[in-house]
Amino acid sequence: MCGIVGIFDLRGTRDIDRSLLDRMNESQHHRGPDGGGLHLEPGVGLGHRRLAIIDVASGQQPLFNEDHSVVVVFNGEIYNFQELIPELTALGHTFRTRSDTEVIVHAWEAWGEACVDRFRGMFAFALWDRNRETLFLARDRLGVKPFFYAETQDGLLLFGSELKSLLSTGLPRRDLDPLAIEEYFALGYVPEPRTIFKSCRKLPPAHVLSVRRGQALGESRAYWDVRFSLDARVSHEEASEELLRRLRESVRLRMISEVPLGAFLSGGVDSSAVVAAMSMESTAPVTTCSIAFADPAFDESAYAREVAERYRTEHHVDRVESDDFDLIDRLVATYDEPYADSSSLPTYRVCELARRHVTVALSGDGGDESFGGYRRYRLHANEEKVRALLPLGLRRSIFGTLGCLYPKADWAPRVFRAKSTFESLARDSVEAYFHSMSILRDPMRQRLFSPSFQRELGGYNAVEVFRRHARAAGTDDALALIQYLDLKTYLVGDINTKVDRASMAHALEVREPLMDHPLVEWLATLPSSLKLHEGQGKWLFKRAMEPHLSREILYRPKMGFAVPLARWFRGPLANRVRESLLGPRLEGTGWFERRYLEELVDHHQSGRRDYSAPIWTLLMFDGFLAHLHR
Repeated sequence: MCGIVGIFDLRGTRDIDRSLLDRMNESQHHRGPDGGGLHLEPGVGLGHRRLAIIDVASGQQPLFNEDHSVVVVFNGEIYNFQELIPELTALGHTFRTRSDTEVIVHAWEAWGEACVDRFRGMFAFALWDRNRETLFLARDRLGVKPFFYAETQDGLLLFGSELKSLLSTGLPRRDLDPLAIEEYFALGYVPEPRTIFKSCRKLPPAHVLSVRRGQALGESRAYWDVRFSLDARVSHEEASEELLRRLRESVRLRMISEVPLGAFLSGGVDSSAVVAAMSMESTAPVTTCSIAFADPAFDESAYAREVAERYRTEHHVDRVESDDFDLIDRLVATYDEPYADSSSLPTYRVCELARRHVTVALSGDGGDESFGGYRRYRLHANEEKVRALLPLGLRRSIFGTLGCLYPKADWAPRVFRAKSTFESLARDSVEAYFHSMSILRDPMRQRLFSPSFQRELGGYNAVEVFRRHARAAGTDDALALIQYLDLKTYLVGDINTKVDRASMAHALEVREPLMDHPLVEWLATLPSSLKLHEGQGKWLFKRAMEPHLSREILYRPKMGFAVPLARWFRGPLANRVRESLLGPRLEGTGWFERRYLEELVDHHQSGRRDYSAPIWTLLMFDGFLAHLHR
């Protein structure tokens, strides 16, 4: 895992400012403390910070082909590089290292832009081919590794692994994008391809961008997508056997390392399955790392300990106090743009713990999306059955009215919290899922945003992010559609962003066997009934793991990686919440209605409502503004 940066002259061969490139590179020193390198030639500058994992002795970057006409900087891992080396050698290419990075330059020479089709892994890279006068930028299929870029007013293309590398130059304008703000307050992150700044963009997952010298910057193109065909004819016994085989293969590929390697172990199904598979593939004890919470309502450490004891892992546990909120300001700087998943706090801590023992850690991220594990999937499927009974117009009339009349009852047992269900039933499938995923739902954002800011939005609604992806989904299956939406939005913008920034802040590489793209493609061929079965999520995955994990691990209620926000905001952080939400920064933007901010704070702190998620979202936005203007 590393950090990459670059500057490219779109107009010609102007000299690249070495000090500027070096500043970009050093802004990401945390991503690669083991070394750094720069390459400059007329019109091109590439930089790299290295975290040495494979071919520690000779895998330094930037890395070149035989005649130095092709050079690459690369962040990530190509897990099938050992398979590609003999194939490329047979085509006449000579390897000087044993690194996966060198595979990229020779694959480019052999197959051009189609090289990315051959790579199995997580990656973001920039490759310069002097003979073709072409800069080639690429990002992995599921967006595990980040890639930011910006075009300056004088024709320079800046790019890097983190937004801070672009901003460190002082060249991109820092005007905030109102549409990105709308998306952030709906989803808690800014989804691809936007960033919070009008001037900067993210390269979407599974996209490449080819740039010719002297030509205008064009659009990126997709090179891969997952298709939910759901057409596999297979028994659940056969599917379970195949799933375990594929899981073990994916884990085995991700255990290739020349540095200490271990795993996160939360005690949930996904991380426990990964640790079980690692133990099957290893003769030595696996190193595992867990977080224990002082508050038992959030603590899963006993389940993690059960798995660790079963597989005799070298287990490390770090206890986190319930009021571990000192990281808030550090997280603002870590994420570069507003980011509102509060589980980033314990994620930061578990990465901090893991780095004391290993340099590479395997995670269970991606399992819920592909296996059908989220509770919201079951709720959405049930709502879809009702939607199928009545036309949209009638549902809007009946359930829209009920949604308006029914009181919000956060305090009540779940069975009585019907307001959100009524609101969802009054919508079409995509709009309903967006509604369920929103932190501040449409009526809340309408009350939050000032009339002047709403005019800036010009009627734009963040639901368009979901609609755009839904048009490409190629399925109307209720579960498959929302799995596809999550793979394109929540997994990339929330989960992968959280893990990348938290891990790289500690120079820790995290690998994701459940996001192996052949595994994801195969799972997309299985009928949805094997994923969500009789109200049980991850049905096939749990069946496949029954010989390897206890029923309590597999079938207990999902907890998640949560923190006690509601209590914090009524207790130790009450004053900070009031000062931030009702302070001069948010008011000074002119974007927010102060009366509604006061209502959020007063109603939450009095205990009348639980507004912890919206308050956290606003708190992180205020922190972002404070950091931006330092």
